Amino acid sequence: MEKNNTNKYPEAVLAGGCFWCVEADLKKLAGVREVISGYAGGTEDNPTYKNYADKGYIEAVRVFYNPQEINYENILDYFLRHIDPTDSGGQFADRGPGYRPVIFYQTKEEKNIAEKILREFEQSGKFPRPLAVGIMKHTRFFPAEDYHQDYAAKNPMHYGAYRVGSGREGFLRQTWADDICPLPRRQNKNSTIQDKDLKKKLSPLQYEVTQKNGTEPPFNNEYVDNKREGIYVDIVSGEPLFSSLDKYDSGSGWPSFTKSLEPANILERQDKSYGMVRTEVRSRQANSHLGHVFPDGPKPPGLRYCINSAALRFIAREDLEKEDYGQYSKLFDQKK
Repeated sequence: MEKNNTNKYPEAVLAGGCFWCVEADLKKLAGVREVISGYAGGTEDNPTYKNYADKGYIEAVRVFYNPQEINYENILDYFLRHIDPTDSGGQFADRGPGYRPVIFYQTKEEKNIAEKILREFEQSGKFPRPLAVGIMKHTRFFPAEDYHQDYAAKNPMHYGAYRVGSGREGFLRQTWADDICPLPRRQNKNSTIQDKDLKKKLSPLQYEVTQKNGTEPPFNNEYVDNKREGIYVDIVSGEPLFSSLDKYDSGSGWPSFTKSLEPANILERQDKSYGMVRTEVRSRQANSHLGHVFPDGPKPPGLRYCINSAALRFIAREDLEKEDYGQYSKLFDQKK
């Protein structure tokens, strides 16, 4: 916490089932400075992953945010769109009171905001059952073990499989479709962008690729030969997509990756254009056309994400912190 200077920011404490998923989702929000997985709602000391439920705790996250960029109500709205707010018995495949959804308020104002937004969700008609999200006074929070922190970033393949296999991803897609992340799109300066401004913000090629499903020339594009360490984010929204650690020379003429950095940020769709059947990949928040994924990559996992440079922005390893992607620095620190 001292490293990220989070002590100067207000915090929100939220429980929505598996803290790996809640942490990964909330880290995507512009204005969120740090998310810590842990245990909340109990009274005994020093809960662990083995005994937290027995001690009355719930898997939760502690979210530090900059109120000049995002407010508490926005965070709650986003949070509720990434869980099943009607399930009091757990979340998706994770059952029991230790996985139940709860908003932990710290002030009367936060309690009022929580009650207000839950009423709005209840009245939206979006859900076939009554909402079952608890509202509790926050008392204590204990960080989870180190291996639980940044789990999605450190274990992307296992996390992606778990997120789909647990039923969370399917529920969210069915419930919200492409409106799963409705808040302003993230940019490198935390600005917002409207569709009408895209032609002004993007180059003609970037606009053609991301908005019109275009394809840039092979071998003659910005990142095909880029060998620097860093991550690749969506050119429109800034959502993290790929890492240089997974980039390789496929000989195709476009940047190629064996896997995605954040599986939840990638949408796959069948593409029957040009008389072929392919799997298109798009970014979730911006819905940008990125390229295609093919089953002919190095094993494991045997995938080749063939991506247009024009859909990406590269952030070098040394710039991750100042560009507000500091949580990915440790990926390169762990590299042997």
